[in-house]
This record gives sequence, C-alpha cells and structure tokens, in this order.
Amino acid sequence: MTLGARVCFAAAVAVAAAAVIACGSVDISTRTEHGPADVGATAKAEIKGPQGEAMGTVTLTQGRLGVLVSADLRGLEPGAHGFHIHEKGSCEPDFSAAGDHFAPEGLGHGYLSREGHHAGDLPNIHATDDGTARADFFSGSIAVETGRSDSILDGDGSAIIVHEKADTYGAEAGAGGRVGCGVIERG
Repeated sequence: MTLGARVCFAAAVAVAAAAVIACGSVDISTRTEHGPADVGATAKAEIKGPQGEAMGTVTLTQGRLGVLVSADLRGLEPGAHGFHIHEKGSCEPDFSAAGDHFAPEGLGHGYLSREGHHAGDLPNIHATDDGTARADFFSGSIAVETGRSDSILDGDGSAIIVHEKADTYGAEAGAGGRVGCGVIERG
C-alpha cells in the first residue's frame, strides 16, 4: 500500500470513528438473532375501514434481526398517518378492541422518548393525493415467530391500526382516530 493510500485509509477510519462518537453508539446487545428456520416466516393483516371496506394489506416478514413491514394501502386521506401495531388481535365491534400499542417491555410511546419506545411504534405512512400509500420499513422491536416476548402472534394476537393523523413520535402520539384496522395472522 502506498503512503498516499495509507493516509487516505487512516483519514477514512478517523472520520468513521468521529461519526460514531458524535452520533452515539447503537446498542445491539438486546437484539436477538432469529434462527434460519424463522427467517422468512410471514404474517399478514388485511386492513379494513370503519364500514368494513377493504383498504389493503400489510405483510410482515421475519428477518435475522427483526421484521420487514410492507404496507400497500388505499382509501386514505392524503398526508401522513400514524401506523402502529396494537396489543390485541381484534377490530370488532370497533377498532378500540385492538387496545393500546403493543408494548411487551412496558416502555413509553414515541421514537423520540429517551427511555425507549413501544415495540408497536412504527414510522408514519404517507398517502398520496389519490389516497394510496406504499411503505417498506424494518422494525427490530417485534418478531413474527411465537414463544417470544416480542412476538406479535402472542396469545391474544395483535392488530395493525392506521390513524387519521401523523404520529408526533413524542410521549403523546397525537395521531387522532383510528381509520383502518387489520388483525395480524400467520402468513
């Protein structure tokens, strides 16, 4: 390696180290890897509106360190909508049957909480002018497999809720009413 290449490599390492120090470190010690048999396991929720109208599908696919959440929705007001996993697998007689956010560790609400966030907190979804929303994102806080404290397929199940307004990501969700609900079922 030439002297110039070594200097560039050392500079790159220094910049990367400074970025980690400036941004803080990520603690992955609480993450649990999933075995090869679990990776690829799926669950699905058919989202319906308050009058039972079909609004689309959310698919959850187990990865090695969490779950890929894929949403394909329609019939929404344009703009941002809170999007959460709730603690009970029920949408009837109305969407309040889904209970509160899925929070097996008892943490508070909001990505911006210093103490951590509910496992069921997910990023807002954004509907276009025609009312459709398509999103793919990853959550390291949930699992599709059963028998784990972070499993969304626990004894009483879980549901996806779409809210009328955007989540604030703070201690109070501020996302308003529930406009869509779907019970999560094994894929």
